[in-house]
Amino acid sequence: MTQDPESRLDALETRIAHQDATIEDLNRIVTEQWSAIDLLTRHVAALRERVREMAERPTGAVGDEPPPPHY
Repeated sequence: MTQDPESRLDALETRIAHQDATIEDLNRIVTEQWSAIDLLTRHVAALRERVREMAERPTGAVGDEPPPPHY
């Protein structure tokens, strides 16, 4: 079943147009994901820093703090 060259060309152009649209969609999604990954990486780094700072703080004995006001 052979097609004439013009209809084959039309089919190829249609296929390429759909592939271009798919590539643009995928590129947009990947860009959004990298932005999300970058944001999450910065949040994790900030949390690590906070945990490190908390671990380095000297902790006093429990009796060093005054009791809360409701006691």
